[in-house]
Order: sequence, then C-alpha cells, then structure tokens
Amino acid sequence: MTQAGPADAASPLGSVDKALLTLDTLARAGAQGVSLAALAAEVGANKSTLHRTLAALRHRGYAEQAHDGTYRLGPAVLALGSAFLAEENLPALLRPALEALCAEVDELVHLGVLAGREVVYLDKVEPQRAVRVWSAVGRRRPAATTALGRALLAAGPLRDVRPENATPDEATPDEATPDEATLAAYAGSDTSTARLRDVLAEAHRTGVAAETEENEAGIACVAVALLRAGRPVAAVSITAPAERLTGEGRAERVAALRDVLPAHLPAGLTIPSA
Repeated sequence: MTQAGPADAASPLGSVDKALLTLDTLARAGAQGVSLAALAAEVGANKSTLHRTLAALRHRGYAEQAHDGTYRLGPAVLALGSAFLAEENLPALLRPALEALCAEVDELVHLGVLAGREVVYLDKVEPQRAVRVWSAVGRRRPAATTALGRALLAAGPLRDVRPENATPDEATPDEATPDEATLAAYAGSDTSTARLRDVLAEAHRTGVAAETEENEAGIACVAVALLRAGRPVAAVSITAPAERLTGEGRAERVAALRDVLPAHLPAGLTIPSA
C-alpha cells in the first residue's frame, strides 16, 4: 500500500491528495500500467471516485488509458520534470550538494551542462584555501578537453564509445556506436579522436572523467555526470592543483564524488556506477 505522509497526518485537501497518490502509483507501475481496481486498492479510494480523478488527470495529460483499459502516466509529467531540472533551476537545486562536496574535499567545485560541443559552467563553490585557476559562471570550454564535458559526453551523446581494441563482450551491438566522424566532430581541433576515445573509455570503465593540465598548467579535474533516468542532465567536478589529484589524494577526492555527492542530490538524480 502507499505510505502515508509525515506522521500519518491527514492531507489538507483529500481530493488533491488522492490525485497525487494516483500519480505516484502510476509512476511505480511504469509503462505496463495498472488496472482501475488495483489502482483503487493502492490509493485507498473507491473505483467511481478514482475514475473521476483519472478523468481529470487524463484531461490535463498527466495520465492516459491504454487499449486494454489499464492506466499509466501521461506525457504532461515530462514537462514537470524538465522544468524542475532546467538549467536555470539546477544551480539552486544542486547548491547544497556542491557545498557539501566542497566542504568535504576543500577544493573548488563546479557544476556544468553540455551545450553542443561545449560545456557551460552554471555554478561553482570555492574552498577556503585559494586555487589559482581562471573560473567563472557562464564560462564555456570545449567538452572534449574538460572533465565536466567528458563526463557528460561519456554518459550522453558518446556513451557507446569503446576502445578500438574492445572485445565482443565490451561492444554494444544493440545500439548505434558513434562513428569516427561523430568523435571527430566533438574532438574538433582541441584534441585528437584517439585521445577522446581513450578518455571516454576510461570514464565508462570507472564512472569518473578526468583531465590533467589540458586547460591550465598545474591544474587537474575529476568529474561525474548527474543522471536522470539514465541520461545526463549536468556534471559536477573537483578542480585542484595537479599534485593534489594524484595517488591517495586523487582517490580521496574521487571517493567524495562517489559517496558525498550522491547523498546530497535531489531525488531522481544519480551518478554513473563504476
């Protein structure tokens, strides 16, 4: 059965609460949908009342009925999710996670999104100790040479890239593998296709993308993509002097990306698994 709200408190408006519980139940049912009877039992409403609720949700596109009579989520819910995770909303949503990560590692933390073949910096949190790196919200850099961009490419448009010597088990026969022209388009004149293939393969293997002194002398970065339903919506990076991103220091910062960051992400966002 659906769990009640905090301390089992009654909803201020029962009819609205039933509609929201209905959406929750439809979301859990997934694409196969759920029958009216099963939905009524889960939500705790009689079928005639629930039928009217579903009619209202269908009218606004938040639910739909399949040919077999089952109900499932409608396309209007996508607009809600997209608005929630829109670029202009991401900095506010993710600020607590960025601050927690920065506090853990005491390094510069960035938030970025992919825009074509570039990464755009949406936010940053600076540590107490100074980091001599040119950094600004709104800055754009080639995705192929930044840890943020590589994390986004590896989880998004170039997610099926594999090493040139990949074994059959490492291939992805059921999905279209990006060709050399696609890789070259993202590499541009900023890096080689071979180099981009290698760093993306490493990001696939570890779940973490990296770059060392490819944008600024003495500076290195590690980054992870933030995923919603398996697709990247943004990426978060740790930027530090290159000597602090080697050996044990690198391992500690990567561990923070994998452990501290996910604990502070909004519901529905995850990071790639190693």
